[in-house]
Amino acid sequence: MTTLSGRAITACRACGGALSIPFCDLGVQPVANSYVAVEESGKPDPVFPLNVRVCERCKLAQLDHVVDAGAIFSDYAYLSSVSASWLAHAKAYCESMIQRLALDSGSFVVEVASNDGYLLKNFVAAGIPCLGIEPAANVAAIAVAAGVPTEARFFGRETAAALLRERRRSPDLIVANNVLAHVPDVEDFVAGLALLAGDKGVVTIEAPLLVELVKNVQFDTIYHEHYAYWSLLAAERVLGRHGLAIFDVERLTTHGGSLRLFARRTDPSLRPSQTLEAIRKEEAEAGLDQFAFYDGFEPRVRAVLDAFRSYLKESRAAGRRVTAYGAAAKGNTFLNAVGATADDITLVADANPLKQGRLLPGSRIPIVSPDDLLAAKPDDIVILPWNIAPEIMRNLSKGWKGRFVTAIPSLRIHEGPQ
Repeated sequence: MTTLSGRAITACRACGGALSIPFCDLGVQPVANSYVAVEESGKPDPVFPLNVRVCERCKLAQLDHVVDAGAIFSDYAYLSSVSASWLAHAKAYCESMIQRLALDSGSFVVEVASNDGYLLKNFVAAGIPCLGIEPAANVAAIAVAAGVPTEARFFGRETAAALLRERRRSPDLIVANNVLAHVPDVEDFVAGLALLAGDKGVVTIEAPLLVELVKNVQFDTIYHEHYAYWSLLAAERVLGRHGLAIFDVERLTTHGGSLRLFARRTDPSLRPSQTLEAIRKEEAEAGLDQFAFYDGFEPRVRAVLDAFRSYLKESRAAGRRVTAYGAAAKGNTFLNAVGATADDITLVADANPLKQGRLLPGSRIPIVSPDDLLAAKPDDIVILPWNIAPEIMRNLSKGWKGRFVTAIPSLRIHEGPQ
């Protein structure tokens, strides 16, 4: 990976307001997706502050220390296609959009942060012209090999203008799923969406919801690749500054609770949907525009960490062999906040071949294949990507007798098949 560098942020990256509201400080940590080659294990991880503060003006929750996105995302280890449930989610979305927007062979779809083509392949199969914009060249190459047109570049005003020159038209649909959190220069990114959409294009954005993060103590979704943590309140303010109006939303269960936002060029004839009005009301009643909403989160985080430390201590005392599943970024935040090492958790399995054979950053736990995990016959498997825990339990339950453990929102021990 390119050498990492970071810088402190003293003003909101969206509106320039003061980052005066404390929210969650997880100390200093390595970048969550910076997996370590075994031969590099003797070198220390670069670490950076991992602290979320909230803008007093627009209420956007964001990191107060930014690590260079070019270094993080130019060579990336995350592949969307490794989760069957995520592939099903993407397919259902595409089918819905084809019907809702009457997309056909004369339409054009652009996905920003298209990863390995997991979503756009559904439009390709339907004969709908599309293009992926993916900053990680290694991941973009996988998409191209799978038959999904993809360009390896970052997205913003400049890329949007170039696409309009090249294609001589705006897309009918711009997809920006689970990317808004990954953007350090959110103003440039949203300006690019608005420019590319033109007068008639629809933009859909999926993002985990801050209310759910707080309600279910999802602090492990805080990591350096996630520069901001979104509410509908903050999203409407950011998009509105660039002439995009949210006119509808859908509630999603993905990533512990997300929203799908539908936006287009502001038009007096646009009327907000009932669901949009309902979520605006829910956030207002929860107090997202007030300082008090953000108080008290850190003590709840400490309680989760303390409970897991106690579990590890008791497991060691009982001679239980503890392993984990899912070398996900959220898992790395969690393990490094706990202070766990390979002495506590002997190995972690992951289906992504780009991660296997490496070590987790910080904890230095070795990453193996799911088959190697089962061959080790552990007593416990800690499921780190709790958002897909049911899928993981189903896949690992065949031929293994032991316990599954999840830690968020609270410690739970699930007895496996006997």
